[in-house]
Amino acid sequence: MKPFEGLRAIVYKEFIHVRRDPASLLFIFIIPLFQLTLFGYAIDTEVKHIPTVVYDQDHSPESRALVAAFVNTEYFDVVDWVDSGREVEAALVGGRAKVGITIPPEFAAELLAGGSAHVQVLVDGSDSTRATTALNVANGIGFERSIREFAATGRPGISLGQMPVDVRPRMLFNPELKSSKFFVPGLIGVVLQSVTMILTAFSIVREREAGTLEQVLVTPVSKGGLMLGKLLPYSLIGFLQFSLVLVVMVVVFSVPVRGNVGLLYALSVLFVFATLSLGLLISTFARTQGQALQMAIMVIAPSILLSGFVFPRESMPLPIYALTFLIPATYYIEILRGIILRGADLATLWDEALLLGVMSVGLVTLSLLRFRRTLS
Repeated sequence: MKPFEGLRAIVYKEFIHVRRDPASLLFIFIIPLFQLTLFGYAIDTEVKHIPTVVYDQDHSPESRALVAAFVNTEYFDVVDWVDSGREVEAALVGGRAKVGITIPPEFAAELLAGGSAHVQVLVDGSDSTRATTALNVANGIGFERSIREFAATGRPGISLGQMPVDVRPRMLFNPELKSSKFFVPGLIGVVLQSVTMILTAFSIVREREAGTLEQVLVTPVSKGGLMLGKLLPYSLIGFLQFSLVLVVMVVVFSVPVRGNVGLLYALSVLFVFATLSLGLLISTFARTQGQALQMAIMVIAPSILLSGFVFPRESMPLPIYALTFLIPATYYIEILRGIILRGADLATLWDEALLLGVMSVGLVTLSLLRFRRTLS
């Protein structure tokens, strides 16, 4: 027999198999193009449009001009004007803003008297990249406004510490600007999602491939009992994994939990059920474990890149930014960072918790309906 006898026939047969498998063709051509287009527009390492709240106690043309200078850089977006320093801190703790600008009541008077007008800039340091950008730009704005004031009034020279506009930044939550404090809490959500989703999807598909799913269906087990029996063990595995990575985060990476651990576990229930439901939903479409893995990666990759885990969502184009609201990890990562880094409570995270809860209920309902239909 010749060494390559029959090669042409085998190659022809494999091409026929690929052509008759539309799912494979979809993963080969369409999905990579979709991901390349989506991530190419979404990923932007330049930090801009940082959510900012302003507490203007002066309400003067000079204070408004200062706020306009921050906005005109395009690095700061004013999302709210508040009436107290407590509201500024609440916005930063709750994650609604990443920068808080406080202008004192004597700001304009100090400038007109030739003194030094102080401006406090509070920065959420949990994201070291965004915090560094905010810090540098804020200092630059203070210097630029001071140069303008020197030019307009003819004050002699620039004395360090006697700048007309004295911006005084203060870093909160992560004064050392350690990147691990930003990435490790979000990584908990990424790991938890990946493991629970893949385990659930593989469990159903594995039984279908082995032919044991049909055997289970002919036993005196209800479809509801079968579905819950599939979900509950992986829920327990998910929480054991969550506890393990939480301990590693505190012990190895020295990232303490500032908020309520019980609240963190309670809100994690919503996310675990959402990811398990996604896995169950994937299992109703996939026919092989290979397809299940490819579908899971289709969900996991956007969750990592579009949820705010690595790149700021505010810097993304508007259509992609709107798409991020459909990703459960978007809300869970904000909950993780809020409780772990900023010590946020339910009063400041209620909107993320509510949206994650609604999404979890919707995914559970959709996956169970789809699963029942598939079994029927």
